[in-house]
Amino acid sequence: MNNTGGLINVVDVEATCWDGPPPPGAVSEIIEIGLTVVDLEKGVRVEKHRLLVRPARSTVSDFCTELTGLTQDEVGQGLEFAEACRELAVRHRAGERPWASWGDYDRHQFTRQCAASATPYPFGRRHTNAKAVFTAARGLRRRPGMAQALRLAELPLEGRHHRGEDDAWNIAALVLDLAGRGAWPDA
Repeated sequence: MNNTGGLINVVDVEATCWDGPPPPGAVSEIIEIGLTVVDLEKGVRVEKHRLLVRPARSTVSDFCTELTGLTQDEVGQGLEFAEACRELAVRHRAGERPWASWGDYDRHQFTRQCAASATPYPFGRRHTNAKAVFTAARGLRRRPGMAQALRLAELPLEGRHHRGEDDAWNIAALVLDLAGRGAWPDA
């Protein structure tokens, strides 16, 4: 087992999005970071967190609100991106714990946004693409979305899909299911 006591951070982000191309000058930015701490040794989800992040170069579109439920007023009260990254590093030990996300989108979004804003990357190098692990463990040809994976694993979708805190919670359930089957790395 790793030196973090079996704890991993499962992360899911929501970002500004549009039904079509972004408006001139706008870029996709993280507006919510959902994080669930999983104890692989005990086989439980132990903490659920949510960080709202104030976008600096875009606004929340009606399409984005419909998809995520997040509004511009709500995320406008959030942390600046750099402050959210510091919170991940300090409060959630993101640089020390292994972390996982459903696919590579979240990891790439953090990489892009950290580079664009000259913000230190908050995570360590030990990232697991839970979607790839699930696909391989199930012998699937195509990588399923999170909601489809929950159905395949016969697990309930808890909360609102496309809400970072709820998606991280649900992905954590899939991680625990994989660990229980002996299919999670380091489990």
